[in-house]
Amino acid sequence: MKKYAFGVLACVILLWGHWGKGVPPVFADTPEMNPSSSDLSDQTGVALTIYNANLGLVKDQREISLAPGTWELRFMDVAAKIIPSTVHIRSLVDPQSLSVLEQNYEYDLLNPQKLLDKYVGKEVRLYSKNPYTEREEMVTATLLSNNGGPIFQIGDTITFGHPGRILFPGVPENLISKPTLVWLLKNTLPVQKIEATYLTEGITWRADYVMTLNAADDRSDLSGWVTVDNQSGTTYPEAELKLVAGDVNRVQDQRFDEERIRRKAELAAVEEAPQFKEEAFFEYHIYTLQRASTIKNNQTKQIRLFTAENVPVKKELILQGTKYFYYGRRGGQDKQKVGVFVQIENRKENHMGMPLPKGVVRVYKHDSDGGLQFVGEDRIDHTPKDEKIQIKLGEAFDVVGVRKQTDWKKLASDTYEAAFEISLRNHKKEDVTVSVIEPIPGDWRMLDASHDHEKSDAFAAKFRIPVSEDKEVILTYRVRMRF
Repeated sequence: MKKYAFGVLACVILLWGHWGKGVPPVFADTPEMNPSSSDLSDQTGVALTIYNANLGLVKDQREISLAPGTWELRFMDVAAKIIPSTVHIRSLVDPQSLSVLEQNYEYDLLNPQKLLDKYVGKEVRLYSKNPYTEREEMVTATLLSNNGGPIFQIGDTITFGHPGRILFPGVPENLISKPTLVWLLKNTLPVQKIEATYLTEGITWRADYVMTLNAADDRSDLSGWVTVDNQSGTTYPEAELKLVAGDVNRVQDQRFDEERIRRKAELAAVEEAPQFKEEAFFEYHIYTLQRASTIKNNQTKQIRLFTAENVPVKKELILQGTKYFYYGRRGGQDKQKVGVFVQIENRKENHMGMPLPKGVVRVYKHDSDGGLQFVGEDRIDHTPKDEKIQIKLGEAFDVVGVRKQTDWKKLASDTYEAAFEISLRNHKKEDVTVSVIEPIPGDWRMLDASHDHEKSDAFAAKFRIPVSEDKEVILTYRVRMRF
């Protein structure tokens, strides 16, 4: 019996010695005894790929002291709008040295309402200052309820609407100050370099373009800007930035500073080295920033994409017809606006040739006093190289179109004939050419026309009508249709 007691005492002394050194040998693989945490101070690098669909791919690399064993790792400073099902973690040192047993995303964030809810049935202190005696008073109370407001028991009395501040002894363990990934990891190395990869919403990018026309409207300077909007809930310091342009399919479960853009337009002719490297990627295009950039939370950042000088421009006035004129008899006249368009070709010989992501093109021109004025904007789609870009600036003020149907008749059950008269009046102090585009339905044949036309596509006839200054030109035509 004495030998048994002595053996137990020796074991207790031995264990006490180990615990005194901070090494609990018996519970080394017990997760509850080995919590660890990581924040941005551990980060060694971050790569960010942003899609123009409110989506970002984050690759967060960190170096963490993590003794061998089974550990609970609290991985903090992740995006608040993370998609938890997309999270993946791996060891960059040895993939076999780290395995994930459990993964959790904790987002029960600390706020006044939740803090009060967690302390229902517990003691808190109430602090107040007497306005008459200016004496500070502190009482201990039990929080009975927080349904519609806190209700306290102070001694033998129950009260609510206490005018003072509520002091809590601590933060409940199951409340956190920011979204956190929590892993239960089995590790075999003393120091791990890990990479956490996940998708997050709340971050997107768009392209903005600034075009400055010359006096003759036949040349322009063009600059492209990337605008990144980060509302994902975290900052990405010194990130490797990639932007993906394209329409990425996803399963479904503008702020604009005019003065800032005006300054950009004035600097558009200043040529700089490209900041982005562009390459084809799958069925999309990817743009890689050739330097690190910090993307702060709740920040809109703009980065120059490219600049191009002396780009040839084709200006066009277009009167666009409407289909309903061809389906029945219509009386009276219809006054129509003439649209103003400019067209450029995305070619290398035009100092361009980079696949352009979709975005808004804003166009400026210098007035007679030399000041830069805004003349219109339009949205363009993703545009490959060697394709044309047409930008609508607005409606012509001094060029007027008036349309009148002069005849319409049904010749057979599927055959019709219609005739039109279109008046074009030019009040400008210069000659213009107006393109009249008529969307003729079905299988059609032009029977008669006062001006030459071309078949711009299967269902459209295009007339190019010169109109001298302060003159009127009348276009007439008759067409037969089968539909």
